[in-house]
Amino acid sequence: MLARVKSVATVGLETVEVVVEVDVANKGFPAFDMVGLPDKAVGESRARVRKAIENSGYTFPDKRITVNLAPADLHKEGSNYDLPIAVGILMASEVLPIQNDSASQPYFYGELGLDGSVKRVRGTLLVAMCAKENSVDEIFVPIECTAEGAVVNGVSVHPLRTLKELVNHISGTKKIEAVKNIEVNELLDDATPTVDFSEIAGQEVAKRAAEISAAGGHNLLLVGPPGAGKTMLAKAFPSILPPLSSEESLEVTRIYSVAGELPAGQALMRRRPYRAPHHTASMISIIGGGTNPMPGEISLAHLGVLFLDELPEFPRSTLEVLRQPMEDGKVAISRAAGRAEYPAKFMLLASANPCPCGYLNHPTKECNCGERVIGKYRARISGPILDRIDLHVWVDPVEVSKLTSTNINNQSSIYNESSEQICERVRKARVMQASRFVSEKGIYNNAQMSNKSVKKYCELNDATSQFLQAAVVKYSLSARAYFKVLKVARTIADLAGDLTVNVSHVAEAVQYRESVW
Repeated sequence: MLARVKSVATVGLETVEVVVEVDVANKGFPAFDMVGLPDKAVGESRARVRKAIENSGYTFPDKRITVNLAPADLHKEGSNYDLPIAVGILMASEVLPIQNDSASQPYFYGELGLDGSVKRVRGTLLVAMCAKENSVDEIFVPIECTAEGAVVNGVSVHPLRTLKELVNHISGTKKIEAVKNIEVNELLDDATPTVDFSEIAGQEVAKRAAEISAAGGHNLLLVGPPGAGKTMLAKAFPSILPPLSSEESLEVTRIYSVAGELPAGQALMRRRPYRAPHHTASMISIIGGGTNPMPGEISLAHLGVLFLDELPEFPRSTLEVLRQPMEDGKVAISRAAGRAEYPAKFMLLASANPCPCGYLNHPTKECNCGERVIGKYRARISGPILDRIDLHVWVDPVEVSKLTSTNINNQSSIYNESSEQICERVRKARVMQASRFVSEKGIYNNAQMSNKSVKKYCELNDATSQFLQAAVVKYSLSARAYFKVLKVARTIADLAGDLTVNVSHVAEAVQYRESVW
């Protein structure tokens, strides 16, 4: 008897419909063969499926079983095929009615325990999105994964605890009610900040640069002596980031779903990602990879922040692999098992000491590093990486008078604004950008503009153009730096609520290109 059951394979962030064909034959010796390029995890499902069926109270057929995972030329990996294989065997052995009508078939997706329980798997959101794309009305997934599937409207998501529940549902004994669909916008209202900007004494220039970075999605480098507040600024940075839009949230959640990093029971990523890998992190963990290519830190930071503390301590080879993703906003990973492409439109937030001891150019402490040592230290960060960072800021030590002032938390001072006040300006700037790029697919902020878009949205009058040309000559700016200055100037204009970019906006943008390294 032949049965066909539908499931889904994920290749990077792409999905492919998989048909699990199960044939149970009386002829020949009892066997359990599996074809269709299964990996080891899929191959091991033979034992899991057998015991899950038996421990659920059903008889496993002592016959010749052949399972084909079509399309046969696509490599299959993961334990998510356990559930459709078990359903196919039960249908082919006539425990369940056969439903080979492809038009009405739901998707089955889940791992089985030996006791028949249905366990959590990666990529449920992608399964629901694939179902909607292919006009499939229902999906059956583990109960821990139903929340992320329920955010896709138009698809009925049925939660499973055990294989027996599913058998009862298909046979009509006891139906499993679909969970209620979740409105994306309802989940995006509870983002709460951690460190507040009002807690940071002084550092007016660095705070202003952080605001511009958050408003336009620009990369930011903070350079200064130890204890100046670079790390605290970085920790406070998420508190001024605008909330994710519904489209952005789904885009980020797809990555976390396929990486298996979405917390159990959570439907969506509600806050912009903030990733802070240690400087001992491997190149593959940063860029992504593995036998079956998985997203790395730069993709997990998509539409959020990648914070690299003590930037020169990262291996130069690791930093160099960031160059292409910083430019293209995506990373393509090729391995023997296949090729996967992941988005990587992240804000790079980096901090560094000016020299190994950290006290070069310190107003009161003397640097003990020689020129050769300093040169070797600074050579760890290449020119092309620095050229891709929009804002370069020197962070001076905080004056004692500001640390001891009783007015540090005085919200009436423009230098002690709360994160909420700054975030409000950032939100308004992002609203202007959203309306500007409404017809531009995949562009959410000024930093993501192409050179063609920069020319379209950053038109300069004669005086502003002449000023920028003079600045390019004076600071020997590259063509890339030229366009980055224009993008930053556009963001500064948005923060001011100005529709056009003028000399003052460009002048402020240019000062962030002065060498601090």
